[in-house]
Amino acid sequence: MTRTLSEAESKRVLAGHGVPVLDERLAATPDEAVAAADGLGYPVVVKACGAGIAHKTERGLVRLGLADATAVRSAAADVLAAVDASDGPVELLIAPMVRGTRELIAGLHDDPQFGRCVMVGLGGILAEAVGDVAFRLVPVEPVDVDEMLEELGAQAILGEFRGEPPVERAALGEVLLGLSHFAESDPAVVAVDVNPLVVVDGRPVAVDALVEVAE
Repeated sequence: MTRTLSEAESKRVLAGHGVPVLDERLAATPDEAVAAADGLGYPVVVKACGAGIAHKTERGLVRLGLADATAVRSAAADVLAAVDASDGPVELLIAPMVRGTRELIAGLHDDPQFGRCVMVGLGGILAEAVGDVAFRLVPVEPVDVDEMLEELGAQAILGEFRGEPPVERAALGEVLLGLSHFAESDPAVVAVDVNPLVVVDGRPVAVDALVEVAE
């Protein structure tokens, strides 16, 4: 048996292994969401957050680019109204709105034949369709990181792109090495999905993440 941690729990765990995350706040009500947004500064994102919720965007459980308290209060009420009893306990996750033209994906996968692998590739909503990814078995070393990045077809994405600086490969490498360390240090971890890993000013930051663990 396995269970999936909520987005907030997943990010807390991953942050402990060197995966960069945003300063985010949890809220139970629209008023608490506004207070959280006021503390973070606008614009913000409001999401439903719970262990039973995985595909938030498809269900309309994400609101982006909220510029003021009125927008946050309305979005929070709409998100709470869109969840149902089958989702289990649900909170609101309030996060800063970050923008980047490049989205990557990183994670852990337990291959039934080879064992646990670290993965990196082109991310975002088209990740599955594009399939531009590279894998290495745990434990991953710095030389493996270099080879993985060189294997990606979308090399232009890693360089200077649309006026943005190149991806800091050392920072991206720390994410992949952190995932490998996570797998080595915790035998209960089954899978990790960090998507998107948005590149902001050349550095990756985990905007969404899910961790699956064995009971």
